[in-house]
Amino acid sequence: MELNSESTSYQAGDIVYVFYRNPHVQNVANIQEAAVVNNPENPGELALFLYETYYPLTNEVAVYASAEEAEQAYEQYID
Repeated sequence: MELNSESTSYQAGDIVYVFYRNPHVQNVANIQEAAVVNNPENPGELALFLYETYYPLTNEVAVYASAEEAEQAYEQYID
């Protein structure tokens, strides 16, 4: 899945929605709220902050601006 940001530019402080796979049960995914933050490990880059962990904000992550967008994509890709 790709970053859903053709016309969206994220900034630190934005709240977004991502698909998050349960690390203990690989076939279970949920929509989770995440914060866009300045990456403490790579100054000048943004990261997603989710479950007390920083994840790089790359084009390999499906990111949605609203829960509704994420739910529609979830139904399309997961169901």
